[in-house]
Amino acid sequence: MQLSRPFTRWLLLTTLLVGARVFAAEPLHVQVDQLIAKQAAGKPFAAPATDAEFLRRACLDFTGTIPTAEQTRAFLANQAADKRTKLIEQLFASPKYAERMAEAFNIQLMERNGDNAEWRKFLTESFRANKPWDQLAREIISPDFKDEKLRGAGWFITRRLDKVGQQDTDYPGLTRDVGRLFLGLDLQCCQCHKHLTVKDYKQVDFNGLFFPIQNLKMQAAGGDYKTAWVQEGLVTNKYEFVSVLSSVKGSTGPRVPLGPEIEIPTGTTKDELWAVPPDPKTRKAGVPKFSPLRELAARLTAADNPQFARNLANRVWWQLMGRGLVEPLDLHHSENPASHPELFDLLAKELVEHKFDVQWLVCELAQTQAYARSSVLPTSADQVPEQLFLAAKERPLSAEQLARSFLLAVGEHERVVEGKGWAESDKKKTFKDFEKAFLAAFANDAKEPELTVNPTLKAALFLRNNDQVLWALQPRPGNLIARVAALKEPARMADELFHAILSRPPTTEETAALEKFLTKRAADREKALGHFAWAMLSSMEFFTNH
Repeated sequence: MQLSRPFTRWLLLTTLLVGARVFAAEPLHVQVDQLIAKQAAGKPFAAPATDAEFLRRACLDFTGTIPTAEQTRAFLANQAADKRTKLIEQLFASPKYAERMAEAFNIQLMERNGDNAEWRKFLTESFRANKPWDQLAREIISPDFKDEKLRGAGWFITRRLDKVGQQDTDYPGLTRDVGRLFLGLDLQCCQCHKHLTVKDYKQVDFNGLFFPIQNLKMQAAGGDYKTAWVQEGLVTNKYEFVSVLSSVKGSTGPRVPLGPEIEIPTGTTKDELWAVPPDPKTRKAGVPKFSPLRELAARLTAADNPQFARNLANRVWWQLMGRGLVEPLDLHHSENPASHPELFDLLAKELVEHKFDVQWLVCELAQTQAYARSSVLPTSADQVPEQLFLAAKERPLSAEQLARSFLLAVGEHERVVEGKGWAESDKKKTFKDFEKAFLAAFANDAKEPELTVNPTLKAALFLRNNDQVLWALQPRPGNLIARVAALKEPARMADELFHAILSRPPTTEETAALEKFLTKRAADREKALGHFAWAMLSSMEFFTNH
C-alpha cells in the first residue's frame, strides 16, 4: 500500500519528535558519552579501566584516600554487573564524601592561602547538606558575619583583604579572584585599560566588579561579630576610572562582568539611605539600605548569568577528568572555545535546570564511560590530543590525599589518625604532624592555583629523608611491614604489599622481582621489606590518580 504524502510527512515528524524526546530523556551521563564520541571522529578510545583502577580512582575522588586492601579484594571478587554503580552510591553516602568535596573546593577557592577551621566547617557542612552552588557562592561573596553557621564563609574575603605589612589592602586581588573562581574570567589586565589580548574583556567589567569590593572595610572581631568582618560604606555615586593607555574616562555602578550595570538608588537625604544609621557616640557602624556586595552576589549567581553555570561545569569536569572543557579554567571568552561546545552548553543548562546541584552533577559524571576509561591508550592511537578525552588523564594526588593514603597503605592509620594501639613508651605522632609535613613537601605555594604538577627538589627529597616517613616503614605491631614480614611465601608477601599500596594484585613479574630482592637481602629481611615498600610508595603509580 502506498502512503499518502501528508501521512508520510506526519509519520516522519512524529518519529523525529519521539526520537528527540527519547534523547532528552536519556540520563546526563549517557548524553555526555554520546557527545564525547561525536567529537572523537572515529579515533580509538582507551579500554575501560580495570576494576582495581576504577576502585582506586573513585575512592580517591570521592573519599580522599585509597581503598584498604580488604576493600580492594572484596571489590575484585564481586561478580555483580552493577558493582561500579553500587560503589559510587556507597562512596557518596559516606561522611567522607562531604569532607573530600570541601577539601577539593577549599584548594580551588583559597589556593593554599592559609587555613581556617570555621571556613572548612562551613564548606563541609554545605556539601553535607548538598547546598546548591548558587546559594553557597552567594554566602561566600556576600557573607553574613553574624550568623554562627555562615560566618566561616567570610574567610574567602577577609583572608584576601587582610593587610600584610605596609602593603595596600589587596582589593584588586580579591576582584580578580571573584572573577576567576566564580565566573572563569581573569580580568586582572582590565583594571587600568582594556584587555590587550581578549577582546571580550573590557575595563568597565573589572571596575564594575571592583566597585563593591573596594567599598569594603575590614573590622576586627568584637561585639556581635566573633570573627573579623567587613563593613560596607554608603554608595551614592558611580565609580570613576580612566584608561592609562588612552586617557579615556569612564564610570560605572556595580556590575557583573559581561553583564548589565546595577542601578544605584538615590534619596533626598543621606539619612534615607541608611537601614541602620551609624551611631557616633557608640562608634557603631551603620548599615546601608543598598548593599552593592549583596546585589552583586545575587546577580552574579543568577540562573540567567551563563558565566556562573559554565564556570562551575568546567571546574567540576576538570576535577573529575583532569582537564577542563575550557583551558585555562579562568579564561573563558569567545576566542577560546570549549573543546566540546555542545557538551559544555549541555552541562551548564542541566546545572541550571537542576538548581546548581553539585552532587547530582558529580554523580552523573562518575557514571560516564569517559570517567571510567583506562589511562592507557590503544596501541593504534598516535599522539591523540588530550582534549578529546579518549583516555583517562592521570592526575596527581593532592598533599592531603597523599598523607592519608600513605598512612593507610603502611598500616599506621589506626595509630596515627585514630590514636589507637600506641605503647606507653611510644613517642606519639598525629595526623596533623603528617599532613603538615606532606603539605610542606607537595602543596603549591600560597596563592598559586593547584592545577598542574610542579616537581620540586623538596618533594623529591621528602620521601627519602623525612623522619615520619622513615618511622612509618619500620615494623611495628599491626602495620604493613610487620604483617608482610610474618608471611613466608613470596607470592603472599607480594599480594599483601600490592593490595595495600597500589590497590591491585601483583603481576607474576612483580612477585618474582620481590622474591629476587629478598633473596639477596635475606640477612635483614624486615629492612629489605621496608625498602621495597618505600620504592612502591615513591612510584608514580602511587602518586597519581589513574
